[in-house]
Amino acid sequence: MLRQQPFWNALILNILLGTAWHTVTFLLCVYKNPAAFSPRRKIYHPRSWEREGRLYAEMLRINRWKDYLPRHNGKNGFSKEHLEGVSLEYIDRFIIETCRGEWNHSMNCLLAPVLLILNRPELGFCLAIPILIGNFPFVIIQRYNRFRLQRLRKRILRRQKRLSLQTEETGAVPPAAAVSVHKN
Repeated sequence: MLRQQPFWNALILNILLGTAWHTVTFLLCVYKNPAAFSPRRKIYHPRSWEREGRLYAEMLRINRWKDYLPRHNGKNGFSKEHLEGVSLEYIDRFIIETCRGEWNHSMNCLLAPVLLILNRPELGFCLAIPILIGNFPFVIIQRYNRFRLQRLRKRILRRQKRLSLQTEETGAVPPAAAVSVHKN
């Protein structure tokens, strides 16, 4: 264990462990089957205490700080900075990317308890706290954005269904720009 190592040796070994952990997590995130990041998996389901993201908006004021944090383009250069379109395929891909990002940062957060177990308490805490501070806000952002995207997806589906019913009744072809997005 690292508890018996001199401080500088322990610190270097921890840095190597953290680098390896983050690298493996990132590579798994990139190369894992997209089905592993399906929003239908229980891990990505909303919790009642999150109140569909309102907790993050009201208590944590996420809209005030989330845009100041750095962003990483997702797999194959998928940008999560802003919506590029409103097709169901695009929204579904965006939702999967939020699951992928949440998984990546959650796995990185798991390094914190490992460091607490392997190290003397003072060094373990000094290393675990930055790991949590550096990853947990991104977990929250991914969950918050997914709630918003899922609400948008439901609106798109309702609108498409309504337009489909109107088309069946009237026989008219719906306009191409029938779906609009309201930015929150």
